[in-house]
Amino acid sequence: MVRAIIGAVVVAVLGAGALGAPAGRPRLVVLTDIGGDPDDQQAMVRLLAFANEFEIEGLIASAAGTPGELKQAVTKPELIRELVGAYGQVRENLAKHADGYPAAEELLRLVKSGNPNRGAKAIGEGQDTEGSRWLIAVVDRPDPRPVNLTIWGGQTDLAQALWRVRQDRGAAGLKAFIARLRVHDIDDQDKVQPWIFENFPDLFYILSKAPPGADKRAGAYRGMYLGGDEALTSREWVDAQVRVGHGPLGALYPTKTWTAPNPHGTMKEGDTPSWYYFLPNGLGDPARPEWGSWGGRFSRGAGNLYRDAADTVGKVTDPRATVWRWRPTAQAEFAARMDWCVKPRGEANHAPTAVLNGDRSKAVVAAAVAAGQSITLSAAGSSDPDGQEVRYRWWVYAEAGTYSGSVRVRGTDGEKADVAIPPDAAGKTIHVILELRDAGAPVLTAYRRAVIEVR
Repeated sequence: MVRAIIGAVVVAVLGAGALGAPAGRPRLVVLTDIGGDPDDQQAMVRLLAFANEFEIEGLIASAAGTPGELKQAVTKPELIRELVGAYGQVRENLAKHADGYPAAEELLRLVKSGNPNRGAKAIGEGQDTEGSRWLIAVVDRPDPRPVNLTIWGGQTDLAQALWRVRQDRGAAGLKAFIARLRVHDIDDQDKVQPWIFENFPDLFYILSKAPPGADKRAGAYRGMYLGGDEALTSREWVDAQVRVGHGPLGALYPTKTWTAPNPHGTMKEGDTPSWYYFLPNGLGDPARPEWGSWGGRFSRGAGNLYRDAADTVGKVTDPRATVWRWRPTAQAEFAARMDWCVKPRGEANHAPTAVLNGDRSKAVVAAAVAAGQSITLSAAGSSDPDGQEVRYRWWVYAEAGTYSGSVRVRGTDGEKADVAIPPDAAGKTIHVILELRDAGAPVLTAYRRAVIEVR
């Protein structure tokens, strides 16, 4: 931990929160029901454009489609391989823009097949699959970083892996295994989340799903395509920024999904928030679901289970707003990375680097301040790799903190911002977000977060 003392204010750079993971790219495993609704292919195209941000360790094809959607019980890992093959054709150009893009051959070795069947009947003796065994092997690797598992479709292969570990290793071995996992599940598609929670309540588990009795479209993840500026999900936007003139990977982005009441019927990507949640872009901390990120914001329920929370943006209060509020900047970043697939470095845009109180990492910066005092936050040293002018915006993310009152920030568009801590805020936390924007095309944004603990 880096620690500095500025006057009466203690400032620290937080690591990876409660799980104590060291710095480095997040480990990522994907369970995808690819082969039904083509939004899984859409999400995979986007993930591959961001592949340098993660250490991808598994791309597992689970039972294809939603229950009853397809006539046969199948998995379709070949669709993942097709997309990885297209990525391989643009990988060399992507690597001109950023380090860390894995070779396509490495990713192809990570493509596995799960169980074509799903649900409780597919869990137990004789139900181990290539996918469930691979997941166990990944978690067992001697690496101190947690394994982030994103579930785009069904969780049956996760449930089988947990069952197998419990059978073979007993309570102590199971506890050690579970402690290394973080799960982000989109919609409990296989209906086994209650079984998982009943049997493994200590598992860190985010379930993004509309609450019982609500419209099924109310789940936070649907903010990927519902609410906010839906023009950014249109066929026109997708063609111009992704499909046309952006190489073979973009050309494979499907153009027809069921998105009602979104009128465009093109971009859906309901699974993308699951891995957006773990994306290290300076905004969130995966160990703190209540803080929010591009993947949404969540509140803790029983045990280690987290469910959708709601944000207020303008006059709208909605769980989906925890995702769609970031859509303009997220779509701009996606568009830039699709440019990276085909353009030389000098012809594409790259995000600025945001420095917060001298820290150049993407970690959350924590500060301890007495009630009634003020703190100065500084972005001095921030820069743009393309030499462009940068613009600052500081704002209070009210829902992420525990103080519900108004907080005054002076210098919201300057390099430095002064935050006046209200006298009645003792014992509470205040979250301040720095957005650093460049002047390129598309305009790209870098984030940093300061969490102020009021004493």
